[in-house]
Amino acid sequence: MNRIVVIGYAVVFLVLIPVLEISDTHLLNGDWPGHARLHEAWQLLANGMLAGAALFLVWRKERAFAALLLCLPLSLPFLIAWVFQGSYGGSMLHTDGTQIAIYGINVAVPIVALLLIAVLIALFLERRRREIAEKV
Repeated sequence: MNRIVVIGYAVVFLVLIPVLEISDTHLLNGDWPGHARLHEAWQLLANGMLAGAALFLVWRKERAFAALLLCLPLSLPFLIAWVFQGSYGGSMLHTDGTQIAIYGINVAVPIVALLLIAVLIALFLERRRREIAEKV
């Protein structure tokens, strides 16, 4: 299960999000100030590096717990930012007022929420596995 969860994060943060955000709605958006685009590039690179490190740890080093912990800063801060977006003027809408949504909810929110739930369950199960292994 640990590898599946980390692969899910990698697909989202190494492939899906860059494909969607290296576009004229985000990174290449001429309406965004250069400073905002720098932060976007920084976020894409940092998230990709975290996801890549998690993949390396879970596959090459068999360090599942560490890999799962690296996934937390990919999902939890996004959801916190989404919850508090009204307090700082944030929005999930593109500059043209559109978004990719189902029933009015931006698709990124349930995807990232599911990833977070999966990683929390995997962390719990990995911790329990370790506790049982220590008793043996």
